[in-house]
Amino acid sequence: MPQRSRTALVAAGSTAVLSCGLLAVAIARGWLGPDVGRGNTFCEAARPGPVRQPANTFSNLGFVVAGLLIAWDRTKTPVQAPMAVIVVLLGPASAAMHATQSAAGGALDMLSMYLIAAFAVSYAVMRRLRRGYGLFAAVYLACVGACELAGLYTTPIPVVMYAGNVAFGVLLLTAVALEIGIIRRRESRSQAGFAYASIGAMVLAFTIWNVTNQGLCAPHSLLQGHAVWHLLSAVAAYLLYRYYASEVHPNAATGTGH
Repeated sequence: MPQRSRTALVAAGSTAVLSCGLLAVAIARGWLGPDVGRGNTFCEAARPGPVRQPANTFSNLGFVVAGLLIAWDRTKTPVQAPMAVIVVLLGPASAAMHATQSAAGGALDMLSMYLIAAFAVSYAVMRRLRRGYGLFAAVYLACVGACELAGLYTTPIPVVMYAGNVAFGVLLLTAVALEIGIIRRRESRSQAGFAYASIGAMVLAFTIWNVTNQGLCAPHSLLQGHAVWHLLSAVAAYLLYRYYASEVHPNAATGTGH
């Protein structure tokens, strides 16, 4: 039976403990700055106390669990450890914004979104062009940099709210298009159902978020559509990894299959 990746487990576990621990201390000591209403557009009303939006904050534990499950998977791939770490980080980064509603928390939240979306695009480009991880790194840095630049545009945008969200969405759609192209061209053998299930989870998450953020918003309820978005997005990230892990591409430029 295949052994679990010790590197992935140590990396993801350490990241979970350190990032969640640092977030707890940062919230308690006010390191992230004052409440500037950064989470006001996500329906849940701010409550008194250190955690301003409890439902939207604690639902981010789904990302930590998903990242740890990725690390626990026995199907080792070169991207297992980095993807597990990035997915884990999505949790405390997003929680930083919802717990404090601070500007710094908002910046961490957006950065974590860019990191996972850029990962999906970069890995797809690398495999589509059958190149190595040098191309992956170059595309990754370019995508994150472009998103940060887009985030400098602060005028509100209908539905998605921020220009940074538009950049995030463009990256996700690009990754989806590339992956569907890879699947249809049969350039690798994989369990494509995981990819389509991941896409379905994201579409459902986005739909619930928008419906409950507009007409069905209940600010004082602990049942929040944005919290469901977090949980379904965590499911989508895990399913995406299962798709990556199922892939067999013997002709890859790295000279090894997955």
